[in-house]
Amino acid sequence: MKTDDLISLLATGVAPVAPKVAIRYLLSASAVAALGALLLALGVYGLRPDIDQMLTDPLYWSKLAFPLALSAGAFVVTTRLSRPATAIGSTRAALLALPVVVLWLAAIADYRFAAPDSRDALLMGHTWRTCPVNIALLSVPGFVAFMKALGSLAPTRLRSAGAAAGLLAGAVATLAYCLHCPEMGVPFWAVWYVLGIAIPTAAGALLGPRMLRW
Repeated sequence: MKTDDLISLLATGVAPVAPKVAIRYLLSASAVAALGALLLALGVYGLRPDIDQMLTDPLYWSKLAFPLALSAGAFVVTTRLSRPATAIGSTRAALLALPVVVLWLAAIADYRFAAPDSRDALLMGHTWRTCPVNIALLSVPGFVAFMKALGSLAPTRLRSAGAAAGLLAGAVATLAYCLHCPEMGVPFWAVWYVLGIAIPTAAGALLGPRMLRW
């Protein structure tokens, strides 16, 4: 068989990939991640009893802004890495770094200007032992959904794609966890929320080459 004939045979019946298919897959996975984390947060930990008051507190909305901004940045990066032979790029990397940098700067300022006898409470809170583990647990539905979505696409930078998926799962989980978490210290969020998000991120980087291999 001639080479041209072989190519024609292999190409027969192949339909073009629908545009924005990666976005659709990842949006569906995001819905699973959000719903799964929300149900786990409410079912396992429960809603914080003063949620009505918190909804009128600007500090609480600042607390939600961090995982929300990180989720948006991680979604953009994960979508980019779902395609073959793509780089993140400096702009997309900044989308990931900016929420963390802003949070850390706010945490440093808050800690620096706090009364010395209140600094430990700002940093450690009451739940520092369980907070990262709780976030990691809530990230499981999203981790599975995002890895499955990426496995249906065409990532080639498997470790980076896995890490981005884990980061996205962790950020969505943190957003749901804020409905329960009683901690209102910015330094607490900067350390323990970030550590909780780092757990699924590291898991994604570790498992990406295995789970996303073509």
